[in-house]
Amino acid sequence: MDGNPYETAKRGGTYFMDAQLSKLSFEDALAELDRIVRGLESGQMKLEDAISAYERGAALRRHCETKLSEAEMRVRAITQRDGTVDVAPLSEFDEPTGGTAQ
Repeated sequence: MDGNPYETAKRGGTYFMDAQLSKLSFEDALAELDRIVRGLESGQMKLEDAISAYERGAALRRHCETKLSEAEMRVRAITQRDGTVDVAPLSEFDEPTGGTAQ
């Protein structure tokens, strides 16, 4: 990453950010989000840098939420049947059934 992590939001707008974010792991995105929050809370940023950091932070938050949702769906798809673990199609969880899927 560049010397100034908030420059990303200024270069190329949303498309550039989305393309870059898609490559980040959940852990890397969360760590960057944490750094941004600490930077904003310090009150030491110039206004434009703070706005760019906030935009980047919002994009990182959405990315983390997406990654968590994907992980949750994968975990929910792993079900216990007759003492064995197997993967069930996600469609089983899309429609309510008589049993519980947890």
